[in-house]
Amino acid sequence: MERIFTERAHLMCPHMNFGIVMSAERAFEKDRIRSSFDILSKNHPFLRALLGYDKKDNSYFYDVTDLSKIDLEISDDTLEDTDDQKIIQKYDSLTGYDWDITKEGMLKAVAWKQADETLFLLVFHHLLTDGRGALDLACELSDIYVEDKVREAVDERLISSSDDLPKDSGLPFVSRMLVEKANKDWIKDGCEPLTYQRYHEYADSFLKKDSINILIKRTEETDVLKMSEECKKHSVTINDLLMAKMYQDEDTDKIIIAKDIRESLSSYNKGSLGNYSTAFSVVIKKKDKDIWKLADAVHKKVQRTIKSPKDLYLVLQCYAKLSPDVLDASFMAANGEFDSKSAEFIGKMFFGFETPKGYSITNLGKIESKNIKSAFFIPPASPAIRKTVGVLTVNGKMTECVCERI
Repeated sequence: MERIFTERAHLMCPHMNFGIVMSAERAFEKDRIRSSFDILSKNHPFLRALLGYDKKDNSYFYDVTDLSKIDLEISDDTLEDTDDQKIIQKYDSLTGYDWDITKEGMLKAVAWKQADETLFLLVFHHLLTDGRGALDLACELSDIYVEDKVREAVDERLISSSDDLPKDSGLPFVSRMLVEKANKDWIKDGCEPLTYQRYHEYADSFLKKDSINILIKRTEETDVLKMSEECKKHSVTINDLLMAKMYQDEDTDKIIIAKDIRESLSSYNKGSLGNYSTAFSVVIKKKDKDIWKLADAVHKKVQRTIKSPKDLYLVLQCYAKLSPDVLDASFMAANGEFDSKSAEFIGKMFFGFETPKGYSITNLGKIESKNIKSAFFIPPASPAIRKTVGVLTVNGKMTECVCERI
């Protein structure tokens, strides 16, 4: 049984869904689509899981069953390409309510016909996986669907305690003191733990009022190549450049980015689902008007954080050290819907849940695939974020998906 540990932060927080849209290089076949998803569910226990709860120690776990919990819709419509608005409309409908994952699975999928290809929309709950894991699952699906290439089944094994994190990544003194105070203050508050069902009812009403606009921007292979060459010339990455542009365009001095940490975790089994990423903020107070000088400043800040375990794992260590009760209630308390000073403080000061002011970029990098013609990533629109960008480059073409609160 895999218990929810650092992933608990994604449990009682709305808009913790995200998507992968892809065009697979094989003609539309309904039976083949069904059998491909059946194979996925057999290979990945979390695709057969619902949310379980152990009242004895107030813990949540992945309640793995024998049957697939993938919600699969095979449409009779034919779409022209991955830019068809019906895809975003379907994504909006699937994420416009709060999934009750005690009763429904953590992956919803839709398939459409597209000329000689098949279009897929995969919508993930963040408890199922992170963006990199979602992309890997999309690639696995395309391999099965296009050429019957089936991977070996893997165990889904998550971070189970702070001992699984690097030993030199412990909380800095001030953060540790604040976390310990919040945990003690929760006891003083004398609150009963927030139940999942109470959260679920509130989140459902919240999502009906919280509107997100999604826009897609494509950069063709030749332009991506030119961008890459310029970045190499200036010793920065494409992601550094995209961040520099966001600093200038949005007039912000802080951007949240994600970092894949699979390579540093012994708990990760290659190809498994689960959350193996962290996030950190990159603050640039003095923004040079020269885009390349600004990108260089971004690059240095990012690399400094990546090389500092205490900075890189700060968010995960906070998740690990906070009382689960405080973590569960932080979103609702920050929005005045749960009476706890402790959870309110964490929700507002640590996570920024009171007002969506943040900016974020999640770049899943680049892949080459003979089985995927094109794809893009729809990032999660955390209630703390005003505007977030999901970036994915497939076969040389880069797609930016911008999610912005209206």
